[in-house]
Amino acid sequence: MRPLVGITQRLHEDDGSGRPRLGLDPRYAEAVAAAGGVPVFLPIQKDADELATRIQGLVVPGGPDFLPASPYPADVRFDAVAPVQLAFDRALLAATREGGLPVLGICYGMQLLALEAGGQLHHHLPSDRPDAGVHKADGGDARHGLRVEPGSHLAAILGEPPGEVNSRHHQAVSDAGGLRVAARAPDGVIEAVEADDPFCLGVQWHPESLGRIHRRAVFGAFVAACREAARR
Repeated sequence: MRPLVGITQRLHEDDGSGRPRLGLDPRYAEAVAAAGGVPVFLPIQKDADELATRIQGLVVPGGPDFLPASPYPADVRFDAVAPVQLAFDRALLAATREGGLPVLGICYGMQLLALEAGGQLHHHLPSDRPDAGVHKADGGDARHGLRVEPGSHLAAILGEPPGEVNSRHHQAVSDAGGLRVAARAPDGVIEAVEADDPFCLGVQWHPESLGRIHRRAVFGAFVAACREAARR
């Protein structure tokens, strides 16, 4: 049986016409399908607990920013996550984890995983880590290497030197909380977090738009875990 994999969407509160809309890069669904899963986009809804009983795994994809508690310089702009989206994402993630289902968090999704595990964020890397390299480029992806922790689940998933990864973020995990750090950029910025069974992996880069090593390996391991969850 091909497992049913839920993928949360991003809420744009105003699409330019005064109306809200939901949207997502189709490459997330394409990567899940290529790995053998049945992808389904999940709209924001009230009953996250019931929804979590209908899927065999959850992808929380890239998205907007988490707002800091204290002010930043006026020239720092935040693309804030809509409160209703954040509430839904948190509720669905909690229900999915409580139900023992696999979770793959990407960029925003990784940061949410860390926050829900008691971690913390750098809300703006150029301000919080001025010694860090470039993690977001104007007009395209930045690129940097990856130091994967030996013995981690991620090391087993990638199975070979990962090469460079794409980078589109100005926020990053500063403290993984109850999760383990599985990879860092050469400048020490956390790039992946993980937990033991059930499958729980967060990556700061975007494997859905990378080549074979990342797209096939990361989504392949995730969907394989979803298939096991479906059998149970």
